[in-house]
Amino acid sequence: MPRNRLADEASPYLLQHADNPVDWYPWGEEALARARREDRPILLSIGYSACHWCHVMAHESFEDEATARLMNTHFVNVKVDREERPDLDRVYQIAHQILARRPGGWPLTVFLDPQDLAPIFAGTYFPPEPRHGMPSFREVLEAVARFWREHRDEARRQGAELGRILAGVRPRPGALPDPAAAFAAAVAELAAQHDARHGGFGGAPKFPQPTLLVLLARAEKPRGRAMLAAALAAMARGGLRDHLGGGFFRYCVDADWTVPHFEKMLYDNALLLPIYAEAAARDGEAEAAEVAEATAAWALTTMQSPEGPFWSSLDADSAGGEGAFYLWTRDEARSVVGEADWPLVSAHFGLEGPPNFEGRWHLTARTPLAQTAARLGIDPAAAAAALARARARLLAARAARPAPGRDEKWLAAWNGLMIGGVARAGRLLGREDWIDAALRAAAGTRAALWRDGTLHASGRSGRLGAPGFLDDYAFLGLGLVELVQARFDAGLLAWARTLAETMRTRFADPAGGFHLTAEEHDRLPLRLKPTADEAVPSGNGAAARLLAALGLILGEGALLDAARRTVAAAAGDIERAPSAHATLLLALDEIEHPPATVVVRAADAGPWREVLRRHPDPRRLELVLPAADAGLPPPLAAYRARGDAAWVCRGTACSAPLASPEALAASLASPASSA
Repeated sequence: MPRNRLADEASPYLLQHADNPVDWYPWGEEALARARREDRPILLSIGYSACHWCHVMAHESFEDEATARLMNTHFVNVKVDREERPDLDRVYQIAHQILARRPGGWPLTVFLDPQDLAPIFAGTYFPPEPRHGMPSFREVLEAVARFWREHRDEARRQGAELGRILAGVRPRPGALPDPAAAFAAAVAELAAQHDARHGGFGGAPKFPQPTLLVLLARAEKPRGRAMLAAALAAMARGGLRDHLGGGFFRYCVDADWTVPHFEKMLYDNALLLPIYAEAAARDGEAEAAEVAEATAAWALTTMQSPEGPFWSSLDADSAGGEGAFYLWTRDEARSVVGEADWPLVSAHFGLEGPPNFEGRWHLTARTPLAQTAARLGIDPAAAAAALARARARLLAARAARPAPGRDEKWLAAWNGLMIGGVARAGRLLGREDWIDAALRAAAGTRAALWRDGTLHASGRSGRLGAPGFLDDYAFLGLGLVELVQARFDAGLLAWARTLAETMRTRFADPAGGFHLTAEEHDRLPLRLKPTADEAVPSGNGAAARLLAALGLILGEGALLDAARRTVAAAAGDIERAPSAHATLLLALDEIEHPPATVVVRAADAGPWREVLRRHPDPRRLELVLPAADAGLPPPLAAYRARGDAAWVCRGTACSAPLASPEALAASLASPASSA
């Protein structure tokens, strides 16, 4: 059977559709020119390789000969990997929300006017036959084709009206709000959404929402800390986490964190890892430390490529269907664990109760091991040993199953998140091996995706994707800032500075803030300036935090001013919905109340690092510099003393040199240390 044009693509998601009978094109001028030339609507289908319902629609419709004939007769069909092209995905998700008056998702199905790419009709998943109030996909194809054929002018009037609506989708500027008042308002918003029974926010489906958790940690309010602790415990113990192999799934389909959607995304784990590490460092929580350890182990063993960068995702599906890799029957688990350890293991992982997923069990651990051991009259140390044995046996048995597919492309933005997450967690918990892994990822990302002053959004098999978007520059730059705090490298700091300056050159809006796209990207019906957080931090929030951090580290007022203008460009949005703009709110706080910066110059960094770990402050910037000046930028080379020393700086004022780790400890322990 001949393969379609997607056979020449690098994206694993596009390659999954290379054998479809659909005459697919990748997004590009060839497809757009044909649509214009033949005046045929574009059928734009957007998804990603780990997406369960994308696979379902592919099997039901795109592999069906009759459906493919309809698609090929009436449309120019374009398949897009949303991870490679966030610009297309975000614009048409917004269009879908306006047209359908409900949130979108994946697969996203949009029909476009070939002349101006305005949407004619949009939906998500469509079944092969009518059900649950949804038309069949074939009915949709025939209806859109008929509408285009018989009501072309009406379709274009609708497109023009939608264009006017999209033109109004822009941030609201204003004066910078008071950070304390904005934090208080954000915590109040989250309190209204808080699920006091199950932890987390809202009902089903339940998402981890890491940007909100960071906001609660920074707000320093007892109410916020209680909500944070409840969410962290619920996610650690419930079905969102893989209790055998480590790492978090994308979300849970229920309100009580039992049954996940089984895909694992790099970005969720990159963002959650440092949150748990911070909880472990700040509060000495053993459970948080164990979760951080397991998440980092999963990332470094399963998701880091030999070349250094991290791969993108693990599929929700494998042989046997959605989640099959992770599910157990009671008899299967019992035979693997063995009779001696079975009572403890079955109680701990919920195997005593009814099955929680289609007649099988997805492992959860709602009750801490110590409580389970006490109820069964088992010594805590013996219980821990038994659970470790059982996990090893279950994991080995699971490894023999057909594994979910892994999307082995590299994304600059998501690598930036994981570099920063692993580096921060390693610094907080004293894990030099994690910092080593972050360094390898940074070096590999530079080698793979940085070409002639341009960062590319994606890469695989030696092929580069589109020029990078705002998120690529901002997330990678922030990741490098975290990495140089974990282990100083002048070259990486210089690269972070270059990324920030390139970002300012290519994406800045003269009116303030940053566009998602640069001039070299495709012209779409809307040029976005993303300010609200979604599954990942907003591009403008990350950009503002990057500029603020570099401005403080390098003593450059121009960078701090640029950060302030970025926040001001969305100040109205922050005041209207502060919790939806958590990353910009963090940037606002860092600009208006600059964090303390600790600079150490020492031949032996170990004792100084230990002091910093014993006195954690999540807002603090930390730079442990080599004793020699070689390669240091001038502002950092200016920190000099006779022998090893540290300086604690607040705003533009720095302490006198502190000549010993003990003196640094005393300074950090003082009430003003985090002012």
